[in-house]
Amino acid sequence: MSYLIEMIETAAQPVLYQRHVTSLDQLPLVIGKAYESVFSYLYERGEQPADMPFVAYFNMDMAALEVEIGVPVSRTFDDTTDVLSGEIPAGRKVVSMYQGPYSGMTVIYDAMNQWMAERSIEPTGVVYEFYYNSPEEVPESELLTKVVFLVK
Repeated sequence: MSYLIEMIETAAQPVLYQRHVTSLDQLPLVIGKAYESVFSYLYERGEQPADMPFVAYFNMDMAALEVEIGVPVSRTFDDTTDVLSGEIPAGRKVVSMYQGPYSGMTVIYDAMNQWMAERSIEPTGVVYEFYYNSPEEVPESELLTKVVFLVK
């Protein structure tokens, strides 16, 4: 299967998030709890998300994944003990859309890594996944995920 992969340049994007270290097995539970906290914080302030929720991966250690789980917002907020305000940094990014089960996402990662290698583009090691729907809403085959590599 071929994927549309492209390089884009973006401005910084404010986000609300939680940072966690978790195993791959526990990740769905951690994501669910983090989204609950982040969305509660946002809605309590009468605000709406500016884009789709995300998980940012800072490593690929399946036993100790370092992740930020959050949502883009229209402005910065005050940190709390539970929810932090930050940003997705400005700069170059390599992006693509993936449709299918989360368990099959290695194909898009492999395709994007090959695309970058062929063009001598160096990833920073941080990857964002933006979730356009969820397994509670659609069959796994219809899950839509935007994958975004931050690049140097």
